[in-house]
Amino acid sequence: MKNMRMDMLSRLEGRQPEMSLPREFYVDPDYFQIDLDEIWYREWLFAGHECEVAKHGSYFTLDVGAYSVIVTRARDGRIRALHNSCRHRGSRVCTAAKGTAARLVCPYHQWTYELDGRLMFARDMGPGFKTEQYGLKPVHCETVGGYVFICLADEAPDFETFRAAALPYMAPHHLGRTKVACETTIIEKGNWKLVWENNRECYHCSANHPELCRTFPERPTLTGIDGADSDPEIQAHWQRCEAAGLPSRFEISGDGQYRTMRVPLLRDTTSFTLTGKPAVRRPLGGIATERIGSMLLYHYPTTWNHLLGDHATTFRVLPLGPKETQVTTKWLVHEEAVEGGDYDVTELTHVWNQTNDQDRRIVEENQRGINSPAYEPGPYAPDHESGVVQFVDWYCNALAPRLKGSGVRLSCVA
Repeated sequence: MKNMRMDMLSRLEGRQPEMSLPREFYVDPDYFQIDLDEIWYREWLFAGHECEVAKHGSYFTLDVGAYSVIVTRARDGRIRALHNSCRHRGSRVCTAAKGTAARLVCPYHQWTYELDGRLMFARDMGPGFKTEQYGLKPVHCETVGGYVFICLADEAPDFETFRAAALPYMAPHHLGRTKVACETTIIEKGNWKLVWENNRECYHCSANHPELCRTFPERPTLTGIDGADSDPEIQAHWQRCEAAGLPSRFEISGDGQYRTMRVPLLRDTTSFTLTGKPAVRRPLGGIATERIGSMLLYHYPTTWNHLLGDHATTFRVLPLGPKETQVTTKWLVHEEAVEGGDYDVTELTHVWNQTNDQDRRIVEENQRGINSPAYEPGPYAPDHESGVVQFVDWYCNALAPRLKGSGVRLSCVA
């Protein structure tokens, strides 16, 4: 693996800027394992929402590479994340995707844990056995604006800077007082970076997303990272929203890992529906302003989001293999919104269900083409794919110093 790491670093250092990555980054199992070790096992990852563990004893599970994790709300009201591996012989403690439990009981030998991970009961382990030494191992866990993030590293990187940057944009939507109206999970047979690259541009939208293009503009000033400050429509939208107390202007972290921005939808549309009208009658939070568009939130490597006035759509990316990625979509509505009265699930989810399936096909065809030894890196479109360039630059600049054990940035990246 050491030689593979040096090979990967050599290719990163030799890559041409504003070009797609070499084939190995999308197909090679060893490169994928390095992605897991150096990106997925070290960064803050979006896990789910506070509303999914609204009461103590509620939990959900997720798998990140080889790790299985439980996210639960303990009796003190605090949300915690725990490694889903019994301290007896390693069995998964929680086998369901979600549920509620007074305590966490391993199904193998019934070792019983408190919701905060403390071992409470282990039958017939002898007089010298110390339960306090065998609690479930904790995972770093933080919340912001109704979102739950975890980090698998022994020492987690800073989270407070992201919290301070994102919370003002998220807070008006009151996502801590929502519920999940619908959840879907699809498997895209493509590398996780291809899923992100496809998301980070709308160069492909007009030919592939007829439903989405009824409301979402495909202009590169919305999907990319350049030009928003000089786009008069976006400027006018920011001014109107900020006058109503909604932070809106484009903000991006110094390392490029996360960004926020409120963007207008087309014409007088207000939501991602076929009609452009709200999908939910009861608005989120205390937002009374109409036509606030979508608040875009990106945080690599796990999530992109659309926060609207009537609902929020959140996306979670998890890698399954070098050529397989799980994408989970959740639609959040006001916690008191009534299905069949305040919203219709089919109307609420139709646009993104169609778009997700279209993107799945795009990513899978992209992967099939890259599988060919004839593939070689190609140039990104300078206007339409600046967002893709930005994602790839973030990936390379996060990975390369870890491969070489230093903080040196790649000289080829502007």
